[in-house]
Amino acid sequence: MKKIKRFLDNADVARFRFWLQILLFVVVVYGGYLSIDLGIHLPTFSCTFLEKRIGTCFLYPLQHQAAIPLDQLFSGRGIGLFVSVFTFFLLFIILNKSWCGWVCPLGTIQDWLSKIREKMGVKYSVYSESTFKKLGSIKYILLALLILIPLGIANHVLPHEMATPFCKICPGRTLLPLFMGDTSQLTIDFSSKSAIVLTTLGMALTGLFIVGSFVKERFFCLFCPMSAFHYIFSKAGLLRLNKVGSKCTKCGNCYRACDVGIREIADDVTSKNIVKDDCIMCFKCVAVCPEKDCLEITMLGMPLYTATEEGFFKRAERKVLDGIRKSE
Repeated sequence: MKKIKRFLDNADVARFRFWLQILLFVVVVYGGYLSIDLGIHLPTFSCTFLEKRIGTCFLYPLQHQAAIPLDQLFSGRGIGLFVSVFTFFLLFIILNKSWCGWVCPLGTIQDWLSKIREKMGVKYSVYSESTFKKLGSIKYILLALLILIPLGIANHVLPHEMATPFCKICPGRTLLPLFMGDTSQLTIDFSSKSAIVLTTLGMALTGLFIVGSFVKERFFCLFCPMSAFHYIFSKAGLLRLNKVGSKCTKCGNCYRACDVGIREIADDVTSKNIVKDDCIMCFKCVAVCPEKDCLEITMLGMPLYTATEEGFFKRAERKVLDGIRKSE
């Protein structure tokens, strides 16, 4: 077991993640061809507009189920909504926020766009801490609207044409069907004023999703309401990112490696569970940490991937060798 653990701790997790993301992207987008159906409570963007998806993103049924008249909130419909959220919770806690970093097809597309950006030599923008926090609040506003708008429709405050509002503006609706050869969602719906506004906004956000990926790694993740929903339950996750603050030298490697620029991963030396709001649990921080046992990924308390000095230098050596090969 010690040899296996040492092998894992020395492994190139970035390379492994790259190939696993491709595999999971194929499974999520095309899994229906194999008659795989994981239901309607998936904690990732398995878009309902994908004909052969593996299951359905929970945000879609959530918007339908949230359309409850207030006088029925504690009736069977309300109980049904609670059961759905609980089912989502049970699926989510298995992988915690690594649903974002490893499984989400929109996250994978952003990572592919980042690879293209690197090839083109385009530099990223850097946000101040105050700007970072302000941007991070947007996803909670979107999550609240995602629930409140259907609630307003059910209580005759808003027009019915605004049903499933987030799905109409989500980049997943426009981009993911393209991998099935379906371009039908790249249109503006002129059936009503609400539809025109929402689908136009959706097209604009699709453009922002693509352009933003050349401005900041995992740009859309900063505004993603699914990410906000994840963080609400993340403390209960079975998969965890733990930190031993006493072993941290605040070298900043973890912060510099973080795709979403979480400064607290380096600065926080008091929290044991270090999964923060925007964390996607990509494990890059563990890979670049040179301090033995400072950062560790665990499942049900069992260590899976641990920061070690040996692993740090082995990965650094591979990176240097890869750079030499590419320059030859």
